[in-house]
Amino acid sequence: MATVLIEKEVRTLVVGTGAAGYAAAVRLYQYGVRDLAILAENVEAGTSRNTGSDKQTYYKLSLAGKEADSVRGMAEDLFRGQCVDGDLALCEAALSARCFYYLTELGVPFPDNEYGEYIGYQTDHDRGRRASSVGPYTSKIMTECLEREAGERQIPVLNHMQLIQLLVKDEKVHGALCLDKSVTDRSKFVLIWCENVVLATGGPAGMYHDSVYPASQLGSNGIAFEAGVKGKNLTEWQFGMASLKPRWNVSGTYMQVLPRFISTDREGKNEREFLMDYFEEPGKVQYLTFLKGYQWPFDSGKIFGGSSLIDLLVYQETILKGRRVFLDFLHNPGGETVAFEKLPEEAREYLRSAGACFGTPIERLLHMNEPAVSFYLEHGVDLREEMLEIAVCVQHNNGGLSTDCHWQTNIEGIFAVGEVCGSHGVTRPGGTALNAGQTGAVRAAEYIAFVRNRMPWKQSEEARKFCVEKAGKRMKLLALSEEKSNLGEIWEKAVLRMSRAAGMIRNEEGLEAALEETTKQLQHFEADVRISDYRQGGMLYHLLDMLISQKVYLSAMLDYVRRGGGSRGSALYTSPEGEKPGEKMPELYRCRMDEGRLGGMIQEIRLLPKECLITWRPVRPIPEPDYFFENQWKAFRERRGQEI
Repeated sequence: MATVLIEKEVRTLVVGTGAAGYAAAVRLYQYGVRDLAILAENVEAGTSRNTGSDKQTYYKLSLAGKEADSVRGMAEDLFRGQCVDGDLALCEAALSARCFYYLTELGVPFPDNEYGEYIGYQTDHDRGRRASSVGPYTSKIMTECLEREAGERQIPVLNHMQLIQLLVKDEKVHGALCLDKSVTDRSKFVLIWCENVVLATGGPAGMYHDSVYPASQLGSNGIAFEAGVKGKNLTEWQFGMASLKPRWNVSGTYMQVLPRFISTDREGKNEREFLMDYFEEPGKVQYLTFLKGYQWPFDSGKIFGGSSLIDLLVYQETILKGRRVFLDFLHNPGGETVAFEKLPEEAREYLRSAGACFGTPIERLLHMNEPAVSFYLEHGVDLREEMLEIAVCVQHNNGGLSTDCHWQTNIEGIFAVGEVCGSHGVTRPGGTALNAGQTGAVRAAEYIAFVRNRMPWKQSEEARKFCVEKAGKRMKLLALSEEKSNLGEIWEKAVLRMSRAAGMIRNEEGLEAALEETTKQLQHFEADVRISDYRQGGMLYHLLDMLISQKVYLSAMLDYVRRGGGSRGSALYTSPEGEKPGEKMPELYRCRMDEGRLGGMIQEIRLLPKECLITWRPVRPIPEPDYFFENQWKAFRERRGQEI
């Protein structure tokens, strides 16, 4: 059956229908851009709409109480996370209140007090109380409100269109090739000619097997790398404990109510409260469990006597011993009544203030955060009657695509907003990702509307011919085989390899082997991968994208190790000469800390035809702008094209 190719023209294309994608589209419309469309593989998919935690956090400037806060102070806290560019940190801080209030006006019910102050709480890596939340579904509600706004503006959405190639010539984007997934009996493609592409495609979640990302979130970083976009800080991820069915972070209140950790064999038998094997006092287990609420992501800086010891012990049970781990909310740790008066002050005062110094973990959870229990009940798990299976999973990519302070990449016309943008560094306060997606959308939309759209849009025939030929080669990959499909087998092998070699425990030997295998798979992709149905075309292109991403990410991690980088953030790099986190810990966990050796430098990586080019540069410092009003007023009018 013949391949069908349709061509369209849209000057600005937003790819993704999560909170960042819809925000970018709405802001573009707000600034007068009308030649605009949103591209979506499935508007109901993605992380924003399908993920959360006990109370999913939005990080912003403090807007209540007596605590002093400032744009500069928030920027410095973001910058303090290591490997963070200061101009991006300043933008995210400066626009946080504006974006937060915009969301409230759209209907996101962030809680305020009786006087209109938007109250906050402390989150991980936060020194104040900047965090806010509307409960487990913060990002989902944000997405729905922004989606409604985009609908009212009648911004067209091209649904069931999977981006499979960015068409770039001379470091400039000219178009986007898509697979039309609404057609299943043949191959149909759509080539969209465009001048601006705003990627809001989320993190490359499909790379890992042990993942808390929703199954519908796969990412498209590989397509961007293939087009020449630079990656940044790709070594930096967040890993943390999450339930497996459903995929959900067990942070915050899930830990602060002090559940019991149970290990079983693969059949669910031979129960053991395994944490008690490593700590002499139940009180120690209880306190470290409580701290995991604040300190949910695995943090290599908290493995020597800190709360991340729990992550290591869970990893040891599940990965090294092949057992299963569950949270038990029906019994207190150690099987005893919690001696609340003996807990350290931080835990004691928190539970006392919440009126939760009583009963069992499930009773405390129902008292403190009933929606956290209801969420699991809605997904077929009753925490009042059964245990919850968990593992240490990948949760968020702090790195991503490298951009300037307008969220434009090194390829002219390609912008990156949301998790696909690598604006975060080694550590970040919980909830900054949602703020970054909204502020990045504003910055990209302003630049497109007030700078790029002022100039006429021209495309040469030479560029069009080049892009059509390039698209033709990509379309030819979608060919049916008479043999049985092996797509699922190759996919499973690839993601398992990534989780084992590039998860939270890494070493040079494992990274080298994984990179070699991934490179071979890419070299033989066209010959080795078989599909037997056109409905598998989407996963065929996702597999290609995922393998490209794996190659680039593994190359970045291997380079980091070879440069002498040590354990930092959510990654433990093992070293025979290092120190063990404790006497009872296995030799595998012997490591040395990075201690900030590479904290002032940013790793950038670009995919070349045969290899990856990796460079290191100093972080861009926080800018020191001119704050004289008249000067900035004039500059503002010039940027907006207003008469002076």
